[in-house]
Amino acid sequence: MVLVALAMACAALVSSDGGAQSAADSPARVATADDTVLLTVFLKHDQSRPLGELNAQLERQGFYKAFPPAGIEVVSWYVMMGIGQVVTLRLPASRLREVNRIFESTAWGPYRTEFYPTYDYKAVGLANHDKAMQ
Repeated sequence: MVLVALAMACAALVSSDGGAQSAADSPARVATADDTVLLTVFLKHDQSRPLGELNAQLERQGFYKAFPPAGIEVVSWYVMMGIGQVVTLRLPASRLREVNRIFESTAWGPYRTEFYPTYDYKAVGLANHDKAMQ
């Protein structure tokens, strides 16, 4: 339920053009503090196929040419043994659709994807801790 509410909040931040703007038409904006979201993406690999086959399909589908797109910050990119890869991105909320489309068109097949949109709470959490310690 929380994930659905979070996804809906992120979707509300996306431009109100109904998603009619293509990735090529969207400006290569860099995230600012007022519209930044973090997006953690689980790329769960197909364990029924060997890694070489998965990588060849990613290459054919243009995954590494398309991802990461210009202006999107890669915060972390790890291999999680037995799962696949976990990527955390920092991006303007208005580019969420663009990033999703890259995964849909270039990563599906070798990977099943899960998306977890979040926001940076570190400063608030630490300020609350400091306040509580006074």
